[in-house]
Amino acid sequence: MIDVVWLGGAAFAAGLVDAVVGGGGLVQLPAMFSLLPKEVPATILGTNKLAAIFGTGSAAVEYARRVRVAWSTAAPAAAAAFVLSFAGAWTVTRVPADFVRALLPIILVAVAVYTFRKKDLGSVHAPMHSGLAERYWAIGIGAAIGFYDGFFGPGTGSFLIFLFVRFFGFDFLSASAAAKIVNVACNFSALMWFGYSGHILWQLGLLMAGCQIAGSLSGTRLALKYGSGFVRKVFLSVVSALIVKTAYDAFTKLGW
Repeated sequence: MIDVVWLGGAAFAAGLVDAVVGGGGLVQLPAMFSLLPKEVPATILGTNKLAAIFGTGSAAVEYARRVRVAWSTAAPAAAAAFVLSFAGAWTVTRVPADFVRALLPIILVAVAVYTFRKKDLGSVHAPMHSGLAERYWAIGIGAAIGFYDGFFGPGTGSFLIFLFVRFFGFDFLSASAAAKIVNVACNFSALMWFGYSGHILWQLGLLMAGCQIAGSLSGTRLALKYGSGFVRKVFLSVVSALIVKTAYDAFTKLGW
């Protein structure tokens, strides 16, 4: 019973963080691996996706009600992410992810340094693309991040926000809204695979989903209340935590 309470708390915190800038898995997955030692990794990942899709979905709905979502960007990116996320999940069963694990901290450091140095990055919403150019950029980014999410996953939401800010000219709040749409597509695609293969603890996942929704609604309201400046600060904090976590994982895996 105590473990369930801890998992519920972790799901609430994950939902809150994920609604603002992504990276909720940084909170939820370690808690699940720690408190469910007898479960195989695939079942933990599947149960995590079940809870996460409810949290991300509720955030997406809340953002769509309160923020003007750039559907001309978000929709094609989400479609590409849905297809490529499934392909990434299939690929990881055949190709080790060790190279990505080792490279990820370096990529995250570059993202953090770039965001920190560009003080005005994401402060103003000034879309850079339209028409076919917007669609092609959206499909390319959605495909790349979708494949990454299925193949490895950590930091997917944060990467999406950064890419929407950097390559589309969105402010951080609008980027977070668009990222939630794409994240739902990634989660749903992966959830189809985990559900089909029987790797979901449905009762626990649905209980955590309720906690994720509560955290997600809280995080969304904080982001909407305090705006892009607040989202930018939380983004840098989460990316910094991801750098530490992924660097530790990479060094441990390599035996350093």
